[in-house]
Amino acid sequence: MTAHRVSTRILVGTAALALPFSLAALTPAASADGMTGPFGSACSSVPKDGAGSFEGMAKDPVATAASHNPDLSTLVTAVKKAGLVDTLNNAKDITVFAPTNEAFAKIPKADLDKVLNDKAQLTKILTYHVVGQKVTQDKLADGSFRTLEGGKLTTSGSGEKFKVNDSANIVCGDVQTSNATVHIIDSVLMPKS
Repeated sequence: MTAHRVSTRILVGTAALALPFSLAALTPAASADGMTGPFGSACSSVPKDGAGSFEGMAKDPVATAASHNPDLSTLVTAVKKAGLVDTLNNAKDITVFAPTNEAFAKIPKADLDKVLNDKAQLTKILTYHVVGQKVTQDKLADGSFRTLEGGKLTTSGSGEKFKVNDSANIVCGDVQTSNATVHIIDSVLMPKS
């Protein structure tokens, strides 16, 4: 009887030690740079596997990774028209605030077509969406960042709800590519004229 009690205590004690460890394994761990992985309501629409998945996008540079996400096809078309694919793919540790197709759809078609056919204006708008440093979730609460276009954009919010320039919502943030952090947003940002 005593041997049975001892082995039961050992098993219960071992299970008690294993439970916190297994729960910790289920919780996203913050890495050394404070990141915990993608966040936001639209992250659930990202494919679970393949080139367009979070794992797949992490292997490619940002413009290539965006081309695998069907929700970013208008952005990819704009980047190609502006001739920015190589610039974005060769940059290091940048952050891209990437408007979804729905964000571009908010712009009247005639205005969007005009911008898509004006390379200088298109380049100005697209480079306003790019910051020359890594901006992760832990820096979004009250941020102010210089863009590649030369202007400034601001971020605010907390938890998993953040805004850019008080107008665009980050719908899926902290998406990693091989050279960039991407925050997918629901509105196109416009630089000051």
